[in-house]
Amino acid sequence: MSETRTPTRAELFLGYAKMGLLGFGGVAAWSRHVIVEERRWLTEREYAEILGMGQILPGPNVGNASVMIGRRFHGLVGALLATSGLYIGPLTVLMGLALLYDNFAEAPGVASFMHGIAAAAAGMVIATALKMGQNLRPPPELIAIGIAALVAAAFLRLPLLLIVFSLAPVGIWLSIRRAYRETPAK
Repeated sequence: MSETRTPTRAELFLGYAKMGLLGFGGVAAWSRHVIVEERRWLTEREYAEILGMGQILPGPNVGNASVMIGRRFHGLVGALLATSGLYIGPLTVLMGLALLYDNFAEAPGVASFMHGIAAAAAGMVIATALKMGQNLRPPPELIAIGIAALVAAAFLRLPLLLIVFSLAPVGIWLSIRRAYRETPAK
């Protein structure tokens, strides 16, 4: 990937406002596209590392990442700008939709509409994960950790904290071990 660039405060706010408004059902897909491909604020690896940290912290993963990315570029002000940009548009739209839903929830077809939106959102999450996986090309041992996490969550229905506290140390250890093996001796 080419060189990254530092956004101005206005670019940070407007970039996150774009993500928030376009990211219905899957801000992660738009977030990655805007930050890595379109605006080139971070490399694919940098984005994956920040998003990964955002996923293990309490709260929404892209929201957590917006705080970290905003802070990285412009300190506390950047964290506030990125986060407010991310949430201001969707909050306004959500309040309007909540009023509509309150009036039309019992109407025929609303439940089918909601199921369709959920399916599209799930597809966007899967597509983003596959795209990131192709670009990052994780080593086989980390793919195994990812598959173990998928099996633990989707099939065994284990609690997320148990999965994170069990598999994260193994993944970190494997990554450190690989880094030492690949570092040339001096």
